[in-house]
Amino acid sequence: MKYYAVLDTNVIVSAMLKNSSVPGQVAAEALKGDIIPVLNDEIIAEYEDVLKRPKFRFDAKTVKVFLEELKKRAVYTGYGMIEDEIPDPKDFVFYAVLMEKRNETDVCLVTGNMKHFPLRAYIVTPREMLDILQEGR
Repeated sequence: MKYYAVLDTNVIVSAMLKNSSVPGQVAAEALKGDIIPVLNDEIIAEYEDVLKRPKFRFDAKTVKVFLEELKKRAVYTGYGMIEDEIPDPKDFVFYAVLMEKRNETDVCLVTGNMKHFPLRAYIVTPREMLDILQEGR
């Protein structure tokens, strides 16, 4: 079974830092195709900006290949206005894309920062996303 998911930047960074971590496993599932990433240009720009920060010391070619592979497997959507308040303006796009795609199908937002988003059943931690995948297999 395939699942749609918006992956918060912290999940992507954690995956790049340690590919055997739970976020790394989520990213691997996205690259494998069991998770279909939901993206738009702003999310991709956020990923690129954060992953290129000198403090992470990620290899530029590795970042490029990872993002290209993620984009190949993704679906793209825009977004409209949302009524919920999002504490950090940088997280707005992730939540807005989630809500837009939810008009069409079930989709989760996978984040390591649950407090940055409203409490909803479809906003999950990386561990919860792996559990959802396991239950669906």
